[in-house]
Amino acid sequence: MRRTVKSIIEKKGKEKIVVLTAYDFAFARIVDEAGVDIVLVGDSLGMVMLGHDSTLPVTMRDMAHHTKAASRAVKNAMLVADMPFVSYDTPERALRNARRLMQQAGADAIKLEGVRGLEKQIRDLVTTGIPVMGHLGMTPQTASQLGGYKVRGKIQKEADEILKDAKELDKLGVFAIVLECVPADLASRITKAVQCPTIGIGAGPKTDGQVLVIHDMLGFSGKVHPKFVRRYAHVEKVIAKAVARYRYDVMYGKFPSKKESY
Repeated sequence: MRRTVKSIIEKKGKEKIVVLTAYDFAFARIVDEAGVDIVLVGDSLGMVMLGHDSTLPVTMRDMAHHTKAASRAVKNAMLVADMPFVSYDTPERALRNARRLMQQAGADAIKLEGVRGLEKQIRDLVTTGIPVMGHLGMTPQTASQLGGYKVRGKIQKEADEILKDAKELDKLGVFAIVLECVPADLASRITKAVQCPTIGIGAGPKTDGQVLVIHDMLGFSGKVHPKFVRRYAHVEKVIAKAVARYRYDVMYGKFPSKKESY
């Protein structure tokens, strides 16, 4: 059965929500068939797929392109697409770009970072019928303004602000909130304080669900190696060995063989 906003919300407190990123048809098909609840086309594709140093250069064209590819594969999970940097800085732009990701690219919902100064955008999106996933804690699009990629909420004042923001997002009607790089006890407090599910990434085990970047958990090497990533495979090494064998076979006339020729 296809996951919906209603079915995701109903999991809170009953069953953990499983989320993984996917940025193309091949990975989205595998992830969807494995039974995850939500496939996230994250703006992390800027670093994972496009080689940027941050998510900031990612455009709406990038997000629409990758979302459309993933949407062709996803049959059971809910497909959520990130709103990239400055794509929702005004209510009008937020609505226009969210509609593009849903109507043209095939997303079931959108995700955006933060809440302060975005209250009208979020309210308008929800009122229009566009499901919104929030994102608090370490927010990559504003990381450079806040001292880089680091844990948020270790100081009591900052923890209180994140908790307050989570309650505000909940009140505005988001269907879930991603909590990234916050102390486990803070994530637990937030999870108990809001009605919508929380999805943790580097936020401990007490959230309602978990999300990872699929390339991280599959063992692809990147520019950063977060503490919260568990590597379930080392696919990069497997690929490297396969390419080396192919190169050898081609160089020494072992490929193609007679069986592989017409």
